[in-house]
Amino acid sequence: MPTGPVAVAGDDTVAEHKGKKVYGKARHRDPVRSTHTYTAFRWGHKWVVLAILVPFPFAARPWALPVLIALYRSEEENQRLGRRHKTPVRLLQQLLAVLSHWFPRRHFVCSADGNFASHDLARFVSRHRRRLTLVSLFYADAALYAPPPVPTGAKRIGRPRVKGAKQPSPQEVVARQPRRQRLNVSWYGGGRRDIAVISGAGQWYRSGDGLVALRWVYVEDRTGTHRPQYFFSTDVARMPQQIVESYTGRWNIETTFQEMRSYLKLEKTRGWKERTVLRTAPCLFGLYAVIAVWYAELPARWQGARAVPRPEPGVATFSDAITAVRRWLWSEWIFATPAHQRAFAKIPPRLRDLLLRGLAPTA
Repeated sequence: MPTGPVAVAGDDTVAEHKGKKVYGKARHRDPVRSTHTYTAFRWGHKWVVLAILVPFPFAARPWALPVLIALYRSEEENQRLGRRHKTPVRLLQQLLAVLSHWFPRRHFVCSADGNFASHDLARFVSRHRRRLTLVSLFYADAALYAPPPVPTGAKRIGRPRVKGAKQPSPQEVVARQPRRQRLNVSWYGGGRRDIAVISGAGQWYRSGDGLVALRWVYVEDRTGTHRPQYFFSTDVARMPQQIVESYTGRWNIETTFQEMRSYLKLEKTRGWKERTVLRTAPCLFGLYAVIAVWYAELPARWQGARAVPRPEPGVATFSDAITAVRRWLWSEWIFATPAHQRAFAKIPPRLRDLLLRGLAPTA
């Protein structure tokens, strides 16, 4: 039975959907087109997705395979229907709870972007630290404290302290410490990058919610293409390189969202009723994972059915995977049935191969 931690990524994506009576449709901020001074919006469905990062031997980077998905409902809709409002952070927390309940003997390391860098989610993961670890962006001015002092034998008046002495914020530590540790880490997109880091540990405090033990890392890109950032992990023993590589590996879920739109037509669905909306998109996300696993199990002669010729030998993309799976299904299943076998056998082999090669990438 496999052992060791499992890398997962959590994020949300907005799938645009036209129509006035579409169930669950709302106005959401578009993070791609928005800037610090301008906010762009999209009308559609916001899906919170939890994906497992799987390193395939035929890929240069891990693929993010969706396993759980939840539809975010706007606060206005929940108020109108008298439902308790759940933020995307709350939905991701529920997906992590389901995943850890399904596999109680596995430890999951979840990486999420800054939208999920909340004290609530960090506190939930910290309470289940034996099975969950969270890695996300951190705040330069975060309020960090020492653990509360251990009560002595003397009788005290009043409530016990919930936090210890105030500690310097991450940006204060970085300003006072000019020396940085240099590392070479896995970077966004599957490459590697030279960085300089400063790390520290503390207790993240929010009034009324208590402390969360964490390790934070300040990351400075030595090539100058990325601005400095702060990351954190709820696993205090986690090394800075592990924290950085866990977060940069999260970018694979963004690639999954892009490929879902391009090849599985996530934003081309036209259903508008509740059952259709809650069924179609989750099926498409599940289909993405099925195609990837299916492609990995295909014989080598079928895995070579590329969508377009590529200079990198042995490296495949999702377009190659869906093309190969289509050709395999047509040849070994559909055209192999008695109803189609006779007609398909009448086509000359070279013409048959040419037709399959031309139709599979565009079907």
